Amino acid sequence: SSDVCSSDLVILRPETSISHLCAELANPRYGCYYINFTNVIPKSAVKQIAEADMQEVVRDIREIYTDYLPIGSHLFGLDIPSPLQPLGSRWVEPSLQRSSQALSSLLLALKMSPVIRYQEGSGPASILAQSVRQIISREGGLFDAGATDNSPILLILDRREDPVTPLLSQWTYQAMVHQLLGINNNRVSLAGVPGVTKDLQDIVLSSSQDEFYAANIYSNFGEIGQTIKVLMEDFQNKAKSHQKIESISDMKNFVENYPQFKKMSGTVSKHVTLVSELSRLVSVRKLLEISETEQELVSDGDHSTMLKQVSELVQREDISLADAARLVMLFNLRFEGVNNNGVRSLLSHLRKRGGEAEDRKSTRLNSSHARYL
Repeated sequence: SSDVCSSDLVILRPETSISHLCAELANPRYGCYYINFTNVIPKSAVKQIAEADMQEVVRDIREIYTDYLPIGSHLFGLDIPSPLQPLGSRWVEPSLQRSSQALSSLLLALKMSPVIRYQEGSGPASILAQSVRQIISREGGLFDAGATDNSPILLILDRREDPVTPLLSQWTYQAMVHQLLGINNNRVSLAGVPGVTKDLQDIVLSSSQDEFYAANIYSNFGEIGQTIKVLMEDFQNKAKSHQKIESISDMKNFVENYPQFKKMSGTVSKHVTLVSELSRLVSVRKLLEISETEQELVSDGDHSTMLKQVSELVQREDISLADAARLVMLFNLRFEGVNNNGVRSLLSHLRKRGGEAEDRKSTRLNSSHARYL
């Protein structure tokens, strides 16, 4: 087209942005707008946009089904910290809507019209299944002909069914980083970590952008140390070769390889820093010792032996209240059917260490674990 204008490419979630978009179109800052919604947009919203677009600056409206936060090739999240109401099995209504919309967007992106199955006896799973089914029924024209015997299955499970796994110390690379440092939208904050330079205080940790991370995401803690050593040696060898610039040919090779060398330098710095901090935390928090007790708790440790071990760890000042609380919760899960199982005395030890207020704070630090109990 010969029509030239300053344009704005807009990507929005339909549920949260229509009013803001209409306000923008009523007083546009650009000559034309290309609008992309991450999910199905209601017809009523299209009408609102048309009425607000008095200057006819909207050139295109599309639906691109990306209403979720991709974490990996097989995993996405929604950044909903507490989807259910406290101490119950009822959804927080906005969380239910957000989860339903994300699942329907994913199904549309994958071009699937699934058979929906959910965990029997789980109210939240049943309600979510019903909500997604209603969206598929309402937007039937966007999905395939409908579910058949050969359709894929959308299986909805209740995470609370397994309260043990989230309470255990993790020992693979991605899981350790997430448990000990936290991964939020593929970013890790190292602000406040001793000795970390400013450029490494906020790092990206994404398997799609980091070959080393993708290759070692499920490596255990012992393996990752050896792999880091190999990475360091490889980098040092490349660094030495870059130091030998004695001819025009050497200069040419250096310029051609420098971007890759610089990228490798950043990868080495990032992962050496991460693994060093993980190692420090494992040592400071005595996680090897704690993990040994955790494994005995969930396997074959007898009641009297485990009560003695957990009681000793809970009372130690070098064991954090958060880790002590995890041990007490695991102990209670394992021996909840035993009369006079000793949980009261363990809770008493926690209170003596930090007082009831600090004990509750410790439990909140592990809310992602505690809400499964």
